[in-house]
Amino acid sequence: MKPLLKLSVVPTFVFGGVLVTAGIASGEPESTGIPNFASANFGWQTNVADWQVPPPGHGHGPIGDDPAHPFLSNADAGRAGSQPTLRIGNSKDPVLKPWAAKLMADSNEEALKGIRQVPFAAQARCYPGGVPGQLLFPFEPFYFIQTPKEVWMIWQRDHMVRRVFLTDKHSARVKPSWFGESIGHYENGGTLVVDTIGLSTKNSYIDNFRTPHTEELHVVERFTIAPDGKNLTAIATVDDPGTFNEPLTMQQRWFKVNAPMAETVCAENNDDFFHQNLFPLPEAKTSDF
Repeated sequence: MKPLLKLSVVPTFVFGGVLVTAGIASGEPESTGIPNFASANFGWQTNVADWQVPPPGHGHGPIGDDPAHPFLSNADAGRAGSQPTLRIGNSKDPVLKPWAAKLMADSNEEALKGIRQVPFAAQARCYPGGVPGQLLFPFEPFYFIQTPKEVWMIWQRDHMVRRVFLTDKHSARVKPSWFGESIGHYENGGTLVVDTIGLSTKNSYIDNFRTPHTEELHVVERFTIAPDGKNLTAIATVDDPGTFNEPLTMQQRWFKVNAPMAETVCAENNDDFFHQNLFPLPEAKTSDF
């Protein structure tokens, strides 16, 4: 017996001069196990800008806050009736190599002494978040485009695009960049597995506690949709022997937002108006035109 075919209409649109399909192609057999992450009419949003502890059995979890300086977000502080605090990472976590622990400790000290009143955070200062840090971008949704050869992740803020090539082999030589080179495949059961190498290190961290990495960072992310279709989960494992004494595994979750992508621009009117010695915004040396 032939598998049933999807009869729903799948929207198509032009992006970057290319006609793409927002989702799985019409007529795709239901039995393929390819999850449908994409639509022109919905995205995925998180209101949590920090990695969560993964399910049991995944080894070392994410780097957390310094126990001496517990982190309180604006929301948490409001519920507790107190003031929000700075993100001061746990530089004493034994998983960190000495150079990484010192870099984090120096950054913490800079923040605690008020030298830089607001520590660096990619989304606050209009930088790409890198991999896997971009997955922590909060309060605005991101969207998927799925084609037979690529999966695109597009963040509403600045319309940043990350491309995942559906192939089984990395390039022989990968020049380090913000999002590196991501290759992926679908596994039975509806999981998108993404493997990334070639990640640059300048102003790039794996989290908002400013945990650094080397160019040898290897990231594997597994994206799954909840059975009811309302939530998306990613389990990210980072392996970097130059930075960590063992791999770290971290979790992020999003909820579905039933709205098309809006246009938002980060760097407009985002200067250091209150003289807090904020990290400078990225600025091109020459114009694009």
